[in-house]
Amino acid sequence: MGVFSELKFSVPWGHIAAKAWGSLQGSPVLCLHGWLDNANSFDRLIPLLPQKFYYVAMDFGGHGLSSHHHPGFPYYQQNFVNEVCRVATALKWKRFSLIAHSFGGVVGGMFSCTFPEMVDKLILLDSFPFFVDSPEIHNLLTYRRRSIEHVFQVEAKQGKPRNVVRPEEMLQSFLKNNLQVGEECGKLLLERGTTKVPEGLVLNRDRRLGMPENHFELISKDQLAYFCKKIQARILMVKATQGYNYYRKVKEGEIEESMASMLNVVKSTLKERYQYVEIPGNHYVHMREPEHLARIVGNFLESNPAPQANL
Repeated sequence: MGVFSELKFSVPWGHIAAKAWGSLQGSPVLCLHGWLDNANSFDRLIPLLPQKFYYVAMDFGGHGLSSHHHPGFPYYQQNFVNEVCRVATALKWKRFSLIAHSFGGVVGGMFSCTFPEMVDKLILLDSFPFFVDSPEIHNLLTYRRRSIEHVFQVEAKQGKPRNVVRPEEMLQSFLKNNLQVGEECGKLLLERGTTKVPEGLVLNRDRRLGMPENHFELISKDQLAYFCKKIQARILMVKATQGYNYYRKVKEGEIEESMASMLNVVKSTLKERYQYVEIPGNHYVHMREPEHLARIVGNFLESNPAPQANL
């Protein structure tokens, strides 16, 4: 399982890159990385998981080795849901499991309620299946405006060469902006997230990928209840004790209240199809200490799938 192969799927704007482990005859599992990460996010976890599965970890558009989206438009959460569907279609997968970290979990949650018949298990690694508008609704228009303005700023720099940085400087800058990832895992993500040039390294990711909240889809509580009812998959939520950092610094009580309310809706709707586990570690526990969750994830993957409803 340490051996992987590179994949490339054609899309109208270029290609979606991915890497795969295991046999094509294995039960399919698609892995979704977090914001500004890439498919290398799963390099340390997948070799520890059951070998009877076929694992594919994709790079979202604008990330890793995947093509950037067409010029002129921001990236939105629904773009990435679209990409999951394109990859599953290219692989001819009718039904599969999802392992998703951080922002990838929100994409996986939205895909699971939009295409419920396609997902049998959704495994969330220090993530949530949705972002609920409270307490962020008062910032929604700010986010939308900032997203458009950011595209204009990027376009104004078109034609200018990307910054070339020495490898050590690139790593230190990356670690400064990703305090929990750690040096070894930071190097692993930069392997796929940068391109070597004679003078050093340049980042691969699209410059339009700015602050993550500019790209999230915030849903209402009514939408949350409706979306959860559409999910057919069983959900495993693995929470790291020193993990998930909310994407804005809002009062801690508001965050806890909002997230607790969302989880109560998910739990009460899915009932026995919902499982919650806490493990020691930070937001990147799946990379830094994958052995802490490999058994939990492996057992869930091997458990009986939820019965498929007739749509």
